[in-house]
Amino acid sequence: MKSNFTPPIGKISNMNGQCISLIGNDIDTDRIIPARFLKCVNFDSLGESVFEDDRKILKGNHPFDLKENKKASILVVNSNFGCGSSREHAPQALMRWGIKAIIGESFADIFYSNCIAIGIPCFTLPKKSIEEIQNYCDKNLLFLEIDLKKSFAKSKDLNFDLQIKETSRKMFLSGEWDATSTLLENENLIENKFNQLPYTEFHTNFL
Repeated sequence: MKSNFTPPIGKISNMNGQCISLIGNDIDTDRIIPARFLKCVNFDSLGESVFEDDRKILKGNHPFDLKENKKASILVVNSNFGCGSSREHAPQALMRWGIKAIIGESFADIFYSNCIAIGIPCFTLPKKSIEEIQNYCDKNLLFLEIDLKKSFAKSKDLNFDLQIKETSRKMFLSGEWDATSTLLENENLIENKFNQLPYTEFHTNFL
């Protein structure tokens, strides 16, 4: 697990990092974080157990165990990633391992929404482009710079026009994805609205 985990906050317009490739279609949330780890009180330790069963089977040869991938933060996947149950623990585990963005052929809808809600942009590319990235990662370390304003990713050798839902892109650029920060920034508006509600005044007087 990455020991320097810091959750994203507010506006996100640019990011960069090393890619880690995970080949396979229909990788479900139970593979990302097995059900037995859902008993946790909080998400803090989930990064240690991401892909736990797959990693045991591969005995150190899983991409998330390889030494050269320890600093990776951009996950590259194939189609229907995050299918299966709707557990929010899956993106939380990936984020606590160190993943800050995911690029794939396609994503399960609920997994996609759970990622957006915690600040992980999910981009899509055609199958051919994903395979090009994964083949490159198989032989070289790939560092990508991602520009959310232009929906564009580049490295010294590769360039891609990323696809992301326009509503999601705007949420990241404005910071609206971060519900907690948005609430804190609008504390005065919330208090004013609270004071305008007649039933809250009645309840306060009653107490």
